[in-house]
Amino acid sequence: MFRHPAPSRAGAMHAAASLLLCAGLGACNSQAAGDGHAPEARAATPTAAANATAAAPADDIARGAYVAMTSGCNDCHTPGYAESGGQVPRERWLTGSPLGWQGPWGTTYPANLRLKLQSMDEQAWMDYSASLHTRPPMPDFAIRAMSEADRRALYRFVRSLGPAGEPAPAYLPPGTEAPLPYVKWMLPPPPQAPAAG
Repeated sequence: MFRHPAPSRAGAMHAAASLLLCAGLGACNSQAAGDGHAPEARAATPTAAANATAAAPADDIARGAYVAMTSGCNDCHTPGYAESGGQVPRERWLTGSPLGWQGPWGTTYPANLRLKLQSMDEQAWMDYSASLHTRPPMPDFAIRAMSEADRRALYRFVRSLGPAGEPAPAYLPPGTEAPLPYVKWMLPPPPQAPAAG
């Protein structure tokens, strides 16, 4: 049940389908599945961050942009991207979204990756993304399946964009009323066992 009006049915269908591909880091507000807290990240100092971005080869940044586009990161983490067919300027990419995704897990929100990655140095991101586990609908398995080179390129690309926007809304546990807009996933009941006889 869609609780937020979409510009078109096709746009809404594309956005929902692309959830299975959206590969950023902790979408769903970067909440780990177990205790609800993201793993500790080594902080990146502003000077170290600037040096790391300046030292990143241009082909790594271009590769990271390609990974972000083709892995579906923008579909969830960039407001309006899926609905507009990708016609969102790059300076607005990956700033998170206030559109919630609600299901049995509660309500999750796509994280602002540009702010999130500012708090991690490259090695912290590599460690974090290699074992990423988040709440649905983030396909964390897609990040874990990426090659080290692609995860590194994604990090360098996101860092090259610089910080922008506000943090995404906080995760809401099951049974908590979420403010609009949100997409509600209604799951079918489990199949019944055949009658004995």
